Amino acid sequence: MKEDKKFYIVDKSVLPEIFLKVMEVKNLLESGREKTVQDAVANVGISRSAFYKYRDAIFPLYENSRGKTVTFGATLDDTKGVLSCVLNQIATAGANILTINQNIPINGIANVTVTIETNAMCSDIGSLLNELESIQGVLSVKIIARE
Repeated sequence: MKEDKKFYIVDKSVLPEIFLKVMEVKNLLESGREKTVQDAVANVGISRSAFYKYRDAIFPLYENSRGKTVTFGATLDDTKGVLSCVLNQIATAGANILTINQNIPINGIANVTVTIETNAMCSDIGSLLNELESIQGVLSVKIIARE
């Protein structure tokens, strides 16, 4: 059974230090100040395993969320109609699809990256991800980036 994804806004002053350090590592990597995860975690003082454990669980919140984009990666069975169901679910949620990138399926598995605009969505991004993961043939969905 897949776990429901829910998102909360929490003041950083009450977050455990590990989450703040994970964000610091992410910022070092995104800015190019550190080239590798190993160098970034050494700079911040956390383990690589801690970074990998929490990196998909914390993201910065930007004040103006309307018109923002979310990029997520999905792993799909290479079965007729699965990608179509994913795209239909995104449209049903009211998101605007900006880009779709699909690699050639290997061993019956297709990797897809989709970027959506969220300003017209009728539900939150967590609900959309849960709905996508419930589609038969969708193996996993993860947020890659937010702007």
